[in-house]
Amino acid sequence: MAGVEVAAPAIASCATWGAAAARGTIDTVSANPNKILIHHTASANVTDYSQAAGYQIARDIQQWHFANGWVDTGQHLTVSRGGYVMEGRHGSLSRLQNGSGTVVGAHAPGQNSQAIGIENQGTYTSATPPAQLWSRLVELCAYICDQYGIAPTQIYGHRDYTATACPGDVLYSMLPQLRSEVAAALAGTSWSVIVDNTSAGFSAGSSWLTSSFSAERYGADYRYATPAEVSDLATYTATIPSSGSYRVEAWFPGIAGYNTSTPFIVYTGTGSSTIRVDQSAAGGAWLSLGTYAMTAGTRTVVAVSRWTQGTAYVVADAIRITRL
Repeated sequence: MAGVEVAAPAIASCATWGAAAARGTIDTVSANPNKILIHHTASANVTDYSQAAGYQIARDIQQWHFANGWVDTGQHLTVSRGGYVMEGRHGSLSRLQNGSGTVVGAHAPGQNSQAIGIENQGTYTSATPPAQLWSRLVELCAYICDQYGIAPTQIYGHRDYTATACPGDVLYSMLPQLRSEVAAALAGTSWSVIVDNTSAGFSAGSSWLTSSFSAERYGADYRYATPAEVSDLATYTATIPSSGSYRVEAWFPGIAGYNTSTPFIVYTGTGSSTIRVDQSAAGGAWLSLGTYAMTAGTRTVVAVSRWTQGTAYVVADAIRITRL
């Protein structure tokens, strides 16, 4: 069904992350799954994004599920806050790689033999998943859809089939975006990158302080600074894969008292444009900064400037660049 073959993301097997042996028989069915169900672990939104932390949450989940009386981890796959993907229930990975049959899970009554369950580490009732978790989730869902012939429209939240708050209001509200990005990946037309203030591509000086005050933030925290007539930019570097048209968006917490005229500078490779953004409202969502003809290459693509009026904070959180 895909326009291109979707590359498999790195997925750590149960043996790799140190799973205990299953405590009973794990059933399988010959039929392929017909949907994907998105969950959150409802655990702490930790800021340790390491592989070791990812493997630890996989081990913790298995122990929690043993305590439920289950024979093994309930879901098929897990994505950590650092973007590491792990097999959940034993046997799930080999079935996925073969694109044949389903390991019966224990993640949603009535759907355990029909739906691939993906746990996403963290609690997303008011917080947004980290950029690296989101990117891996898109890649993983695209791979599952490609392997099993599942349409991206068949990606649902746990709450669609069970009386639960899972996967949290914020992550649930992002499912239309997930379906869209997975569809683009399957069509071979997608390219998008998110650079958060915790990403390697972000840079800011000591005047830019860190806060996790607002639940509208993207990821664990964001940066803020007092306006001043100085050249002191918070910058986002990305690699533009090819010359073409790109949409540029910004994410920030919108709080009354934040700056109403924050300068965002977009660099296209041949010039730059400055867009003034009211950061006192309309936060907690992607805000378009416009569409631009960009040249290929690695460079600063977006910068947030302190050079504006007043004393209200300017904020640098996350940006997203999407090829059109």
